[in-house]
Amino acid sequence: MAIDILRLVDKLEALIEKGRRIPFSSAVIVSETLFLDIIDQMRISLPEEIKQARRLQQEREKVIAEAQEEAARIISKAREDAARLVAEHELRRQAQEGAERILAEAERQARAIHQGADDYAIEVLTRLSEELAAIQRTVANGIAALEQRRRSADEPGPARGQSGRPQGGTA
Repeated sequence: MAIDILRLVDKLEALIEKGRRIPFSSAVIVSETLFLDIIDQMRISLPEEIKQARRLQQEREKVIAEAQEEAARIISKAREDAARLVAEHELRRQAQEGAERILAEAERQARAIHQGADDYAIEVLTRLSEELAAIQRTVANGIAALEQRRRSADEPGPARGQSGRPQGGTA
């Protein structure tokens, strides 16, 4: 669920915020095990996110189908009302005007229902897209941090004592 992914993103941010900063750089040392654990949990949660997106798409299609059925019913009723009004000889002109108004209103309502369904679907899919983009950015940042840490570990540095700190100065 989106909440699980967001919780994992929060855990990832907390891990980075709690990491040890490397002096004179923007690099942070974090536990690789904890970081990779969170990434694995995200991978497990993503299929649920995809299922949720599919459910939302099905819900959108259902709302649109219901809107189309309602629009067809409204238009059918409007046509029936128009036919009934036209059948009355002495009210022929009034019936025609009434029928046109009813048809126009029915079409307006049908457009409004359809537009509402589309707006809802766009809102839900946009929100899901933003959540997935945030997850993707977090994962990319995590990968970049690990690659940077790996590069930093491969670079020769000042002599280090057993504590892992440079010798001869205060840290």
